[in-house]
Amino acid sequence: MTTTDTAVRANAGRDTWHVLTRELRPVVRDPFSLIFSLLQPLVFLGLFGPLLIGMSGLPASETLQWFVPGILVMIVLFGTGAVGSNLQYEMMTGSHERTLVAPLARSSLLIGRALKEIAPIVVQALLIVLIAWPFGFTVNPLGLLAGLALLAVFGVGLGALSYTLALGTKEREWLFWGVQQTLIFPLLILSGMLLPLDEGPGWMRVVASVNPVNWVVQAERALLAGAFGEPAVLWGVVSALAVAIVGLAVGIRAIRRSS
Repeated sequence: MTTTDTAVRANAGRDTWHVLTRELRPVVRDPFSLIFSLLQPLVFLGLFGPLLIGMSGLPASETLQWFVPGILVMIVLFGTGAVGSNLQYEMMTGSHERTLVAPLARSSLLIGRALKEIAPIVVQALLIVLIAWPFGFTVNPLGLLAGLALLAVFGVGLGALSYTLALGTKEREWLFWGVQQTLIFPLLILSGMLLPLDEGPGWMRVVASVNPVNWVVQAERALLAGAFGEPAVLWGVVSALAVAIVGLAVGIRAIRRSS
């Protein structure tokens, strides 16, 4: 490795840190935005949860053990899937163009933004667990840590894909939201996040088997229950890593080609 290569990597790491801290400042200044973004998952937890308990005929605690991990993945899906809209706003106001001409590695502009999504994911997931705990939800402490790490990796990948979509649609906000909504709800339904897919039609189970969100949901259920040896954990890790690698790869390529 040459001295130039080492310097470039060091600068890229430093630039990523600068972008990350810049992106986190608004979150620190306005922490209530994290709470507000929990509204949709809380609606599902508070309104859909009781319906699911009544339909299953199982005790509330058992139903929550199945349902809450899916809500945690929902936070990642809805939260990081929409972050590209922030980049679109920057492009419309011209601030994104100013960052492109700054002496920063182009890759750091994407990686720093994607890593920023880890903090909201962890805070929001912990809040959901605390809210569900008095109602009978229990969690394995080590499993919770592993589950948060899995959500973080998955969120980085989804966030990078959302930024890539924003770069591709540029100032056409309607197109960003049209593609985002068209993709996110099939991924949600075909993940078994809200309802079990065991009794669904065969084609639905086949599609769910190749849906990475489905495997992350199943891995979260196993991890939070302390079942570290379940095959679903391995498949969930593989799925989250695959989404992160693909998301960062296409995102870095898109931002390097942006102008």
